[in-house]
Amino acid sequence: MAYPIVDRPDAEADPSVSVRHAVIFDLDGVVVDSFAVMSEAFAIAYNEVVGDGPAPFKEYRRHLGRYFPDIMRIMNLPLEMEEPFVRESYRLADQVHVFDGILELLLTLRVRGMKLAIATGKTGPRARDLLGQLGLLPFFAHVIGSDEVPRPKPAPDMVFHALDLLGVEPEKAIMIGDAPTDIASAQGAGVAAAAALWAPPDDIGELLAAGPDVVLQRPADLLALCPAVPAVR
Repeated sequence: MAYPIVDRPDAEADPSVSVRHAVIFDLDGVVVDSFAVMSEAFAIAYNEVVGDGPAPFKEYRRHLGRYFPDIMRIMNLPLEMEEPFVRESYRLADQVHVFDGILELLLTLRVRGMKLAIATGKTGPRARDLLGQLGLLPFFAHVIGSDEVPRPKPAPDMVFHALDLLGVEPEKAIMIGDAPTDIASAQGAGVAAAAALWAPPDDIGELLAAGPDVVLQRPADLLALCPAVPAVR
């Protein structure tokens, strides 16, 4: 199956596109490049709790988007890894970078009247702390962590919660993610799902097989799908 690819980095809003009122972003791999930090934190946690040997970070990355304890259960690893993983993630947070083009995208979306939210596999406090350090927190009306909903991704609860908080109907929103769990969460909530490829996943085929509505090569490509929200008169 072929998926539509937006490939116009400087595209203005397409007037034929249904107007979106909200954009829900995943965090890691979409807004921030945190893979090096996650890899180091995961290796330290694995060494402390499991013991010597190579930490299976490649497998861990396949499950990104899920809540950390859920990933540990899937991988049959001790839940005790969460404490050192979180500790090291906080310690290394200054090494996390914002992807090129994200700041410009957020500025433009705000000018166009979009409501923005984050729905992340991280806990809410961790996500808000990181976004605050990076100066991005003010862009988002709400930041929702996996610990703040009954069922985290790939369940739709997080997206439903974002829609409720933003006051937006599903057909007026789009979610941007880089993992199959993001796509599944959006689809379960009836929200358009966009696959982000600016941080290429280990298995692009797996991401595309999840059935995103659109594939984005770079952050600015989203602008063609998000015309300005009409002013209320």
